[in-house]
Amino acid sequence: MTQTTLITGSSSGIGKATAKHFHARGWNVIATMRTPEAETELTRLDNVLVTRLDVLDPTSISSAVDAGLDRFGAIDVLVNNAGYGAYGLLEATPMDKVRRQFEVNVLGLIETTKAVLPHLRAHRGGTIVNISSIGGKVTFPLGTLYHGTKFAVEGLSEALHFELAAIGVKVKIIEPGFVDTDFGGRSFDFTNDENLAEYRDVVAAFLTAQAQLGAGGDAPEVVAETIFQAATDGTNQLRYTAGPYAAELVASRAAATDDTFLDGVKKQFGL
Repeated sequence: MTQTTLITGSSSGIGKATAKHFHARGWNVIATMRTPEAETELTRLDNVLVTRLDVLDPTSISSAVDAGLDRFGAIDVLVNNAGYGAYGLLEATPMDKVRRQFEVNVLGLIETTKAVLPHLRAHRGGTIVNISSIGGKVTFPLGTLYHGTKFAVEGLSEALHFELAAIGVKVKIIEPGFVDTDFGGRSFDFTNDENLAEYRDVVAAFLTAQAQLGAGGDAPEVVAETIFQAATDGTNQLRYTAGPYAAELVASRAAATDDTFLDGVKKQFGL
């Protein structure tokens, strides 16, 4: 029987690459996004349902799950990919931006998971793949909000894997490194205030480092392959790094003390 995956944030980047990767391997795909009417590539593929899901809109979440079940009869794998990065000065960031970052990256993930869980529980099986980041294991300057959400994804996923084992559902965490996507464009929200002169050096250092780091990211297809592996390897492995940079950075963080690692980050950012 053909298996089915529901993927959030499938309009571009990792989400779109993952939808194409699962489809190429014979899966049914529920490719969800905020503006499905703008999608032209995935709509041409057989056994792909392109439908609206905005993680900030609970009605759209339940509607997308229902549409996928109506079309394919089952959801075997949920890939919680939708998200974005809010960076910048905490002091300058209005609380509506703070809330939106956590609502998209954390609460939206939780709400989508809750919408799929009754189906997985009824079938006593399935896999939930949550897209975290190396930013859920290490931090960089001006990433207070983004890293806060990804650390939350790590923690909630690890705790959830105990809970969902009772119904035969596996939980997987994917930790990509720097990926060649639009994360630095429309998926990147930077807040600054030039009047806060005390922070100018750290802002300048961050923007310089970001430009350098963003130039050599892994292809989203690398992450898609890791997601597929996690969803299909049949193991109870919880965490998967995606790409050589991610693996190297996570390993170096695990081997270093806080002082050593944080000093290295400061040097990397010229602080």
